[in-house]
Amino acid sequence: MLTVKDISKNYRMGDEFVVALDRISLRVKKSEMVAIVGASGSGKSTLMHILGCLDHPDSGQYFLNSREISKVGNDELAQIRNREIGFVFQSFNLLPRMSALENVELPLLYSGHPAAKDKAASALEEVNLGSRLYHEPNQLPGGQRQRVAIARALVTDPSIILADEPTGNLDSKSNEEILNIFQKLNRDGRTIIIVTHNPEIARECQRQIHLRDGRIMEEAQ
Repeated sequence: MLTVKDISKNYRMGDEFVVALDRISLRVKKSEMVAIVGASGSGKSTLMHILGCLDHPDSGQYFLNSREISKVGNDELAQIRNREIGFVFQSFNLLPRMSALENVELPLLYSGHPAAKDKAASALEEVNLGSRLYHEPNQLPGGQRQRVAIARALVTDPSIILADEPTGNLDSKSNEEILNIFQKLNRDGRTIIIVTHNPEIARECQRQIHLRDGRIMEEAQ
């Protein structure tokens, strides 16, 4: 479960002071599939970075599985990111000179997992890429590259998947394939949080949280 209480985040841009999040409070239950929706500049990516322990709020509290993240040290925070949270980004963030298998292996190699290659191959099978293990990213279309990125997010068996505009660079057919994968992962018990500006993707989630100017304007189911 994720709970944030009155979190705020501000940035300084030159001489201006920008309020990215303004006293946001929300809760995401275990095994929910939630869309965070908003236009560019609404604060949705900032919120995702805080939920993913990639950034800290300036004020307020964030609890992840009953732990208050502001009180967690850097080493433990890195372990939380590696073990409990999987990240999927719009730009895939794959290393170009490494195969799909090697890209998916990386999080396990960092943690010294003894069967990294087998586990990475299983994660690629789970997203229907068992026949593309040794293809490099430039040999794969966009939808398959995103599936490699999802496999990399899955390989550490996280309970939470955070996806930032995961279909933003894809065609409609690939959009549907990626959404189907997220829905299957959710049915398997994982919590899925998708940041998106695409209303079609948002409608397929169990709940929508709409942001504007750093505030929650509406929630819909």
